[in-house]
Amino acid sequence: MISRHPRQLDKLSAAARRPKRVMAVVTALVVAGVLATPGAASAAPEPGLDRQALRQSLDAVHQAGMFGIYSGVRDGTKTWQGAAGVADVVTRRPVRPEMVHRIGSITKTFTSVAILQQVARGAIELDAPVNRYLPGLIPGDRGQKTTVRMLLNHTSGIGDFIAGAFPSLLEGSAASLDDNRFREVAPEELVKFGLAAPPTGEPGTTPGSYSNTNYVIAGLLLAKVTGVSAEQYITRNVIRKAGLRNTSFPRTPQIPGPHSKAYESLFGWIDPPRDYSVYNMSWASTAGAVVSTMDDLNRFYRALLRGQLIGDAQLAEMRKTVPLQVAGATIDYGLGIYSLDLPCGRFWGHDGGVFGMATQSLSSADGERQLSFGLNWTKYQHLDDNGNIEPSPIDYALVDHLLLALCGQSGARTSQASPLVLFPTAELSLKR
Repeated sequence: MISRHPRQLDKLSAAARRPKRVMAVVTALVVAGVLATPGAASAAPEPGLDRQALRQSLDAVHQAGMFGIYSGVRDGTKTWQGAAGVADVVTRRPVRPEMVHRIGSITKTFTSVAILQQVARGAIELDAPVNRYLPGLIPGDRGQKTTVRMLLNHTSGIGDFIAGAFPSLLEGSAASLDDNRFREVAPEELVKFGLAAPPTGEPGTTPGSYSNTNYVIAGLLLAKVTGVSAEQYITRNVIRKAGLRNTSFPRTPQIPGPHSKAYESLFGWIDPPRDYSVYNMSWASTAGAVVSTMDDLNRFYRALLRGQLIGDAQLAEMRKTVPLQVAGATIDYGLGIYSLDLPCGRFWGHDGGVFGMATQSLSSADGERQLSFGLNWTKYQHLDDNGNIEPSPIDYALVDHLLLALCGQSGARTSQASPLVLFPTAELSLKR
């Protein structure tokens, strides 16, 4: 376990109070674990699964300090599931591979698939202005310039709603998290928070800027076009179509099914880490409210990449990427999915982070090689004197597990020399 010292908490509070340093703390808040991105290599993933090595690499993540981790790996018809650590730091109840988990922004892939299904039907045009479907929602000329595509690839320039929904985070306090634990937030209110934030750029400008507001608007658009709530549509036409049995939008603050607790540290603002597994997730809406299992996530991306949820034309649109800036790094982001180049090739997927839980899911283009893993402790790292994240031993252990799972032993051996981005998307962007 990694301890939190008073000096670290003072460092956070002081940084948050100083205008010149608050953005450094904000930058730290947008990424759960950021390292440098490697270039792609031509080597293919090694065939087969080294189950013993996977088990050891998962144990190493727990030994490095992570409370609990669960993971699901696929290589063709071969699968492996594992878990290491505890689901409850008090009772020492162990984590299990099949636990239901809050997947955060991986929800965005589900929402994008739903929108693209409507594109295939002709009910939505990707390059049509949002105001055609939701007149007046985005005020002024911006609503006419912002297209559906710009929502899905984060080039709309619309700010994030997180600062408005959780204002205490800008003051170096976690009070908002506790105050809003059982609060029901309408998606329209989240959109107002996002539109009240300063724009990150003109519509269509690249590199884009990651904003959860985009996918809340996409959910409202989906509801307007289909005549049912976005959650209902996604459940019927994406989750059920993919054959997912343990994936849902929870109807209560509880996580349905066997699950871990969700421990949040906010880089030392919360010490000791606090459990946020019971939480009204209306604040995340169609940008991040779904729960799932690691096995379901692999099934979902396998079905998606094999054309079972949307047609070839829509999948091609999904894979058209633009550069997206995230906390000083740049990733290639498509429509609710991004590509990540590893030493053994290119993988597609998404990551997600909510208070206390983080998830990453990556698949080869053909859906043959896959990894999904979930963590039950977030923002566990320290910050340096400038408010920048200091990588934790946990981060390096995660890189080892990820590369072993997707590339085999040869990929794992390169991990210390070629670290990569973990959880790149900015669920907690607080830019103002």
